Amino acid sequence: MEIEWDNNKAAANLIKHKIDFEDAKNIFLDTNCLEREDKRDYNETIIQVIGIVNQVVLLVVYTKRNGRYRIISARRANKNERRQYYQSQT
Repeated sequence: MEIEWDNNKAAANLIKHKIDFEDAKNIFLDTNCLEREDKRDYNETIIQVIGIVNQVVLLVVYTKRNGRYRIISARRANKNERRQYYQSQT
């Protein structure tokens, strides 16, 4: 699996959310992660994934381009997203 991102977007995300894309990419190692398609019209398929990275539940937004996973943003999951994640584990 090839994972990429825009370095400017990654830097802005680190400032805003304190989550490094280098760490966020590990969400794809969580075999219990939840994925859902963002239904808003972005002219491409946008996917939200909720999973655990370094013992923290994150929400990572990505798209697939040219066979690669391209991270768009990453942040700590909110209370509702954490609940969804943990409920899916039962």
